[in-house]
Amino acid sequence: MKFNKVLKNVPLYEAGKPIELVTREYGISPKDVVKLASNENPYGTSPKVVKKIQDIAKDMFKYPDDSMYELKEALASKYEVESNNIVIGSGSDQILEFAIHAKCNKKSKVLMAKTTFAMYEIYAKQTGAEIIKTKSSQHNLKEFKKLYKKHNPDIIFLCIPNNPLGECLDKVEVYEFLESVDKDTLVIIDGAYMEYAAYKDINKKISPKDLINTFPNAIYLGTFSKAYALGGMRVGYGVANPEIIQNLYKLRAPFNITTLSLAAAIEALKDEEFVNDCIDKNFKQMKRFEKYCNDNNFEYIPSYTNFITILFKNFISKQVAQKLLERGMIIRDLTGYGLNAIRVTIGTTTQNTKFFKLLNEVLEELK
Repeated sequence: MKFNKVLKNVPLYEAGKPIELVTREYGISPKDVVKLASNENPYGTSPKVVKKIQDIAKDMFKYPDDSMYELKEALASKYEVESNNIVIGSGSDQILEFAIHAKCNKKSKVLMAKTTFAMYEIYAKQTGAEIIKTKSSQHNLKEFKKLYKKHNPDIIFLCIPNNPLGECLDKVEVYEFLESVDKDTLVIIDGAYMEYAAYKDINKKISPKDLINTFPNAIYLGTFSKAYALGGMRVGYGVANPEIIQNLYKLRAPFNITTLSLAAAIEALKDEEFVNDCIDKNFKQMKRFEKYCNDNNFEYIPSYTNFITILFKNFISKQVAQKLLERGMIIRDLTGYGLNAIRVTIGTTTQNTKFFKLLNEVLEELK
């Protein structure tokens, strides 16, 4: 059977291993498995959201409101924009897909950092577009500017903060770069972890309203999967000028999020106290990881997210990740990104204590 030729060069996205798989493969009880691989909020979902879902579960046979009026109005109020500035997706990665397919073809070029969210490249290659990457793993805007001038790409991806590394550009330097970008180039600001970055350092905060008013060729992406703890509900959104939004809507299938997902996102926006509490706990726990790395002379990337990247010199990250997996600790090996490093979600106090204990065991075994 023949398929589209561009698919030959499209890599598969490798998601973090589920707890169920580790239970089956290694015979470890689910209660003894800790997953710190997918940057989920370890404190669970807001109790108010859980109650809302329980209350409306009986309505799951109904299609959702496809206008998504209430959610879009809530987001419009939060960001001080209009509802026609917003598109809703099944996770923010679906908005990525819309944007790339709206803008790219086999003659297109897409610019991104060397090490960043894998779906940028995957979606771009689905259209046959050429991928242009910086030499630096982390976002280096001097390199971005040089490559932009050389290749004139159709789309530029800036992951702020960056996944899977955790570094974050300042708003000022982002804006300075965007001033040099042609207005026909679509700039995608992926703010999946922006709530964390803004909490840690106000200089990192990019306001969707200010962004799209200053740069009409930009789109801001947000998600409910991280700080709002709705990873299993798959709700994301894009904020941009109406022309961009209208074109993305032409690619959106009807009812692209569920009745329960829609209700969960609406309710989650009402409980900012829960979100801020989770973020505060995240950075308190992150200090333990930084201290552990400093005490053990491990290099790490200062993180503005809910995860941390630890780089190894005397150990092989793939072996470390596998040994941890065999002990029921799921983390992310970054070998596939060309790095001898692991990415670890910042968990609860108990989860992190277990991680440090098991990592010590593994490192001692691998000496």
